[in-house]
Amino acid sequence: MAAIDIMFPYYGDVDLMKAAINSVLEQSFQDWRLVVIDDGYPDPEPARWFGEITDERVSYQRNEQNLGANGNYRKAVDLVEAEYFVMMGADDVMESNFLDVVMRAFASFPGADVVQPGVRTIDEHGEFSNPLPDRVKSWYAPKTKVPMVLQGEDMATSLIRADWAYFPSLAWRSATVKRIGFRQGYDVVQDLALLLDIAAENGTMVVDPEISFRYRRHSASDSSVKALDGSRFDEERRFFGWQADRFGALGWKRSARAARNHWTSRLNAVTLMAKAVGKGKFDSLGTLARHVFG
Repeated sequence: MAAIDIMFPYYGDVDLMKAAINSVLEQSFQDWRLVVIDDGYPDPEPARWFGEITDERVSYQRNEQNLGANGNYRKAVDLVEAEYFVMMGADDVMESNFLDVVMRAFASFPGADVVQPGVRTIDEHGEFSNPLPDRVKSWYAPKTKVPMVLQGEDMATSLIRADWAYFPSLAWRSATVKRIGFRQGYDVVQDLALLLDIAAENGTMVVDPEISFRYRRHSASDSSVKALDGSRFDEERRFFGWQADRFGALGWKRSARAARNHWTSRLNAVTLMAKAVGKGKFDSLGTLARHVFG
């Protein structure tokens, strides 16, 4: 059994997928297993390309029916075998030190449930970028020069104020995620939901500032599309209301207050209102305004 599994739910650009896979193959830490789960992307090239990879640590399978992002994530979790795993994005890139960083963090903090390494953002063309969402993340992310631990209410409050985590770069303790699982009914905030479920159990998150991952942000992403048409905020409003109730019941006043206010989510909707007008999506304005002022 490998020390860590890299789960790769796939549906998207073939060239970007190949770059992501090559970044796994080039890791300096070599004790890994890569499992690719093609969710029915309509192109024969992925199957052909993976058929030529002779590395026995790499496996490829294709779903008979499209499961959607949440369904494919849940299937990936079911297939995890190692003690730790990563749910990598199909268009992101690991730096060669990525697995070294996260495995070192788990060794240094044996009880950790999840590790967030340092991340840089790239655009569609692979160039480093720092758009507004990532500037906001950096403002709210813990400021540390050495690995640090967040736990329980501190972890929940920090993440609710602004989800500064980068889901495809997170490394998880498999037993924790298999027990909790990805909640059904969420397509955009499913990663934050899982992190808050861990926090609610007084779980722990290690933040390691060493840069080791490149997160790709582009306008065609699922979250960007859902944000512009307003559907993202319908989900977020429902989600934050539930979190406020849950953490209020736990007596976590700071977490409950942050969930009720969800200021960064509201401000995100404000920035998109002008963009919606510019693209002629006037039917989105009502949904965005409800989120801002509701």
